[in-house]
Amino acid sequence: MRYGIDIFSGAGGLSLGAEMAGIRISSAIEINPHAAKTFQRNHKGAKVLQGDIQKIDPKTLHGKGKSVFVIMGGPPCQGFSMSNTRTRNMKNEKNFLFLEFVRFVQEIRPEWFVLENVWGITNINEGKTQSMIEDCFRSIEGYDNITSSVLWASDYGVPQNRNRFFMVGNRLGIDFKFPERHTEKVTVNEAISDLPSLQNGEMLDETAYTLSLEEASEYERLMRKGSDKARQNYVSKNNDLVIERYKYIGQGQNWRAIPDHLMQNYADKGRCHSGIYKRLRADQPSVVISNYRKSMLIHPYEDRGISVREAARLQSFPDTFIFEGPLMHIQQQIGNAVPPLLAKAVFQQIIKQTKEHEQR
Repeated sequence: MRYGIDIFSGAGGLSLGAEMAGIRISSAIEINPHAAKTFQRNHKGAKVLQGDIQKIDPKTLHGKGKSVFVIMGGPPCQGFSMSNTRTRNMKNEKNFLFLEFVRFVQEIRPEWFVLENVWGITNINEGKTQSMIEDCFRSIEGYDNITSSVLWASDYGVPQNRNRFFMVGNRLGIDFKFPERHTEKVTVNEAISDLPSLQNGEMLDETAYTLSLEEASEYERLMRKGSDKARQNYVSKNNDLVIERYKYIGQGQNWRAIPDHLMQNYADKGRCHSGIYKRLRADQPSVVISNYRKSMLIHPYEDRGISVREAARLQSFPDTFIFEGPLMHIQQQIGNAVPPLLAKAVFQQIIKQTKEHEQR
């Protein structure tokens, strides 16, 4: 059995992808109590430590004599995010939490490590920040083989145009190659067309799917495996003015389609982000859903925000995956997560190359 440890785990998208590839998650660390509870619920058998990673001894995470195949995680990325210009510099102390990742690799010495982050990390200090992080890992004896790349989730079966940075290293002497991209894209319609019609603010715990398995798309059938109902159909309650704005926005359009008389509370519309009040196009992968509640991401056909289950589908979380915590925290967990199918592709490639190495 190949064992994995997830540090900075969040709700567990990276771990779920690893499990899909055949890796057993033995333990995880997450500081947010709601995300930790979600992780524990959906990753049976894993030891979950909820707390500050800087205060945790790596040796407490795995049993004596049990080797660790991979350590994975996404250190907090507020400072690296391209959408956060105020903190995008190396003075932000959260940018240095990657050093905790280095500490865990140094002490546990897994065969592999996978560090995931926002793509903006590649642009900080003209690429010098990325090189510095790679050099920190290379300073650990044996970890000379490190490969980094930005991957698009939509290239790996995820119905969302989301790009993420991956750094993969090992102490086996393997020259890692990132997985080949899929040719077919999954659209929003193929991802959520079997989910229920909902009203603004509706909180429907569970209901029947609107399409039979035969009528559902291949992606929907994949997401429904092991599930008999659509669960957590929760929609944020928006005020009447927001709902009125929605009515003017067509698929693929954003706040620019809203008449001026409905935008008078915006002092300077020119400062609005292009992702604000964006209605999803049914015939394409979704835009990034990282902050879908605050950005007022709109359902392709209905005048409301997207539901928890719809957002989870667009991230490639299966319907059996249940999120814990208040609605706002659930939405944040989904938005922050690594799409499991993207993670699965990376871990499948790691296992493939490991097996090839072992057979030589």
